[in-house]
Amino acid sequence: MLRTGVDMTEVRATPDSPPIYASAIEILNRRGEVSATLGCFPQLKPYAKWLPDPFFSNGLNAVQNLAGIAIARVKARLDNPPPKERKDLLARLMEGRDENGEPLGREELTAEALTQLIAGSDTTSNSSCALLYHVARTPSVLEKLQAELDANIPQDLSVPSFEMVRDLPYLASVINETLRFHSTSGIGLPRQIPEGSPGVTLHGHFYPPGSVLSVPTYSMHHSKEIWGPDADDFNPDRWDNVTTRQKNAFIPFSHGPRACVGRNVAEMEMKLIVATWARRYVVELRQGEMQTREGFLRKPLGLDIAIWKR
Repeated sequence: MLRTGVDMTEVRATPDSPPIYASAIEILNRRGEVSATLGCFPQLKPYAKWLPDPFFSNGLNAVQNLAGIAIARVKARLDNPPPKERKDLLARLMEGRDENGEPLGREELTAEALTQLIAGSDTTSNSSCALLYHVARTPSVLEKLQAELDANIPQDLSVPSFEMVRDLPYLASVINETLRFHSTSGIGLPRQIPEGSPGVTLHGHFYPPGSVLSVPTYSMHHSKEIWGPDADDFNPDRWDNVTTRQKNAFIPFSHGPRACVGRNVAEMEMKLIVATWARRYVVELRQGEMQTREGFLRKPLGLDIAIWKR
């Protein structure tokens, strides 16, 4: 996409099949929407490809095409390995070993690459868009953020290293406040009470084994009981004195052993993305309230801003 300047990427049904080219963003959007719909109505899944609404046929094609992107990228890497000094995420996966100490095979690499595409693409982009919106509508936040970045990043660098931004407190506060306020995955993830357990009592309600519980992340992140009367305000300064209860209620990556395995990568990406544009540009909001589409993710439907160099 960077070479051509358009949103088209290579897709292969198998490593040996001829490539086709499709819009990566459209694939991600359609795949996410149809997966969320069939997740809510799993009884439809066996019949989805025969339903007359093109939402389902296009969405199922997108599911296959997203896997095809992973197949194409793994094939390209195996056929034409880059210099050894290049250490991107796929290179790290190729260094991995299975339980027998053997390198991951093509199918395993493709499955891992697909997981990264599903979990680490529109999640980060949606959060970045929401952060840009909230910072643009709160100029004082951008000014304070730029002051911190200017003090810690050399002026001659276009893109800072992660070491330069990893521990910047206000940058972390702006990102955390965005993840709290916007709640990229707003519906929360289900947790099942194990069979054979004694069950769980929460707030006076007993839930027997086999019960599936879920707390919407958005509701947790906007609870005035937890976050105070300004819970519906975008205020990065709240993270200067965050309480233990607030830390426990902050769950943008879920919680426990089934939490998001890509959290560290996502936080690294967000810090580098925000630090890179925020220290170089001024932004101005040119729209009203940001509209979102609710599914598994809360997707911004657009962002109209003006941007110019500082």
